[in-house]
Amino acid sequence: MTEPIVFLNGSFIPASQAKIAIYDFGIVMGVTFAEMTRTFAGQLFRPEDHVARLYRSLKYGGIPITYSPAELLAKTRELTEANLKLVPPGGDLSVIHFVTPGEQRAYAGNAAGLGPSNPTVCIHSFPLPFASWKHFFTDGAHVVTPSVRHVPPQCVDPKTKNRSRMHWFLADQQARAVDPKAVTLLLDLDGNLTETGGSNFVLIKDRTIYSPTSRNIMHGISLQTVIELAPQLGLNFVQKDLQVHDAINADEAWLTTTPYCMAPCTKINNIPIGTGKPGPLFQQMVGTWSKLVGLDIQKQVLQ
Repeated sequence: MTEPIVFLNGSFIPASQAKIAIYDFGIVMGVTFAEMTRTFAGQLFRPEDHVARLYRSLKYGGIPITYSPAELLAKTRELTEANLKLVPPGGDLSVIHFVTPGEQRAYAGNAAGLGPSNPTVCIHSFPLPFASWKHFFTDGAHVVTPSVRHVPPQCVDPKTKNRSRMHWFLADQQARAVDPKAVTLLLDLDGNLTETGGSNFVLIKDRTIYSPTSRNIMHGISLQTVIELAPQLGLNFVQKDLQVHDAINADEAWLTTTPYCMAPCTKINNIPIGTGKPGPLFQQMVGTWSKLVGLDIQKQVLQ
């Protein structure tokens, strides 16, 4: 095998042959539900949790698919095993699921109506680009809060992982005008912290991890892992409304996300958080997570 395979609408095909129609609802209206799972030393991490969340999103979006969660997991493992053969030693995979309602029949020239055809179901993967995140672990991430606000839960429930992300595109342009390496952190309409485009954001103060409320964020699998590991470090966990003032005065701040698990956040809007350097509790937590997966997470990124 010289190229990765993709699972698309019931078949495994070479990645170069994987295409969807220009009139798919994912293109026409940006209607796509998705998940990202990663491997550690070739082993998928919590794939059942990711697939379960995908099915919850699909139910919310009214998109039934013919595969059961067990069947989709089996296809996921088959694809992962095949594509890992192309990953260099020391590397790992990001495995993506995405589902759209299918083709917009009128756009496709079908007189049957405006509704969708059968859903588009895809699983694909790519090697994790660790070099892209190296500066997070050496210097820490810089989050910037732009004028663009988070989509209110009255419009789209943030518990769904979706790709309707025009607001993130616009917000990223504003944040990166401040710092080309900035991570965009959106506020809600009331000025509360929410999340970034690809990670949850938490604060640490007096040995308590504080997260924005579940009303405003997608409760990430990586965030859940941090919550489960916290007691081992004597840390508490609390959800509450948080503002920029809280971040500025926190002891530490972290990003939690599937690709690199977690990273220290050392600045917000060019103001240092804590000492302005990765903190000791971050080092303890990432070390504990590394023991859980049998792989040094920081070392893999830095090397």
